[in-house]
Amino acid sequence: MRATEPYRSTPVFDEVTLPAGLRREHRTKAGVWGLVRAIEGRLKLTYLDSDTETIITPERPAVVLPEQPHLVEPLGAMKMQVDFYDEPPPS
Repeated sequence: MRATEPYRSTPVFDEVTLPAGLRREHRTKAGVWGLVRAIEGRLKLTYLDSDTETIITPERPAVVLPEQPHLVEPLGAMKMQVDFYDEPPPS
Protein backbone atom coordinates (compact mmCIF):
# COMPACT_ATOMS: atom_id res chain seq x y z
CA MET A 1 0.00 0.00 0.00
CA ARG A 2 1.44 3.36 -1.04
CA ALA A 3 1.33 6.51 1.00
CA THR A 4 -1.25 8.94 -0.31
CA GLU A 5 -0.92 11.61 2.36
CA PRO A 6 2.27 13.05 3.84
CA TYR A 7 2.84 12.35 7.51
CA ARG A 8 4.23 15.87 7.95
CA SER A 9 4.64 19.08 5.96
CA THR A 10 6.78 22.15 6.48
CA PRO A 11 5.23 25.58 6.78
CA VAL A 12 4.89 27.48 3.52
CA PHE A 13 8.11 29.42 2.91
CA ASP A 14 8.76 32.29 0.52
CA GLU A 15 12.02 33.67 -0.86
CA VAL A 16 12.55 35.65 2.37
CA THR A 17 11.44 33.09 4.98
CA LEU A 18 13.13 30.05 3.39
CA PRO A 19 15.40 28.83 6.22
CA ALA A 20 19.17 28.94 5.77
CA GLY A 21 19.28 25.22 6.56
CA LEU A 22 17.35 24.45 3.38
CA ARG A 23 19.57 26.73 1.28
CA ARG A 24 22.70 24.72 2.18
CA GLU A 25 23.44 21.00 2.04
CA HIS A 26 21.01 18.91 4.04
CA ARG A 27 19.25 15.56 3.70
CA THR A 28 16.17 13.70 4.80
CA LYS A 29 16.42 10.95 7.39
CA ALA A 30 16.63 7.26 6.55
CA GLY A 31 13.26 6.02 5.29
CA VAL A 32 11.94 9.54 4.57
CA TRP A 33 11.07 10.87 1.10
CA GLY A 34 10.57 14.59 0.55
CA LEU A 35 8.24 16.02 -2.07
CA VAL A 36 9.32 19.60 -2.78
CA ARG A 37 6.44 21.66 -4.16
CA ALA A 38 6.35 25.19 -5.54
CA ILE A 39 3.03 26.82 -4.73
CA GLU A 40 3.99 29.97 -6.64
CA GLY A 41 7.04 30.87 -8.68
CA ARG A 42 10.10 28.67 -9.16
CA LEU A 43 13.01 27.28 -7.20
CA LYS A 44 16.09 25.29 -8.06
CA LEU A 45 16.73 21.94 -6.40
CA THR A 46 20.31 20.68 -6.55
CA TYR A 47 21.00 17.00 -5.90
CA LEU A 48 24.53 17.03 -4.52
CA ASP A 49 25.18 13.28 -4.85
CA SER A 50 24.69 13.37 -8.63
CA ASP A 51 25.50 17.07 -9.22
CA THR A 52 22.20 17.55 -11.07
CA GLU A 53 19.68 20.36 -10.85
CA THR A 54 15.98 20.61 -11.51
CA ILE A 55 13.67 23.60 -11.63
CA ILE A 56 10.56 23.16 -9.49
CA THR A 57 7.35 24.88 -10.59
CA PRO A 58 3.74 24.53 -9.41
CA GLU A 59 3.24 22.02 -12.24
CA ARG A 60 6.48 20.16 -11.59
CA PRO A 61 7.34 19.10 -8.01
CA ALA A 62 10.45 17.05 -7.27
CA VAL A 63 11.20 14.09 -5.02
CA VAL A 64 14.17 13.85 -2.67
CA LEU A 65 15.15 10.29 -1.76
CA PRO A 66 15.92 9.19 1.80
CA GLU A 67 19.31 10.52 2.96
CA GLN A 68 19.95 12.21 -0.42
CA PRO A 69 22.07 15.37 0.01
CA HIS A 70 20.46 18.39 -1.62
CA LEU A 71 19.76 22.11 -1.31
CA VAL A 72 17.16 24.52 -2.66
CA GLU A 73 17.46 28.06 -3.99
CA PRO A 74 14.61 30.47 -4.75
CA LEU A 75 14.50 31.85 -8.28
CA GLY A 76 12.83 35.17 -7.56
CA ALA A 77 9.54 35.49 -5.73
CA MET A 78 8.16 32.10 -4.77
CA LYS A 79 6.23 30.09 -2.20
CA MET A 80 7.15 26.49 -1.48
CA GLN A 81 6.46 23.62 0.89
CA VAL A 82 7.95 20.18 1.53
CA ASP A 83 5.77 17.15 2.24
CA PHE A 84 7.35 14.16 3.99
CA TYR A 85 6.41 10.53 3.33
CA ASP A 86 7.54 7.23 4.84
CA GLU A 87 7.07 5.54 1.43
CA PRO A 88 7.70 6.86 -2.08
CA PRO A 89 5.17 9.66 -2.63
CA PRO A 90 2.48 9.37 -5.30
CA SER A 91 3.61 10.80 -8.61
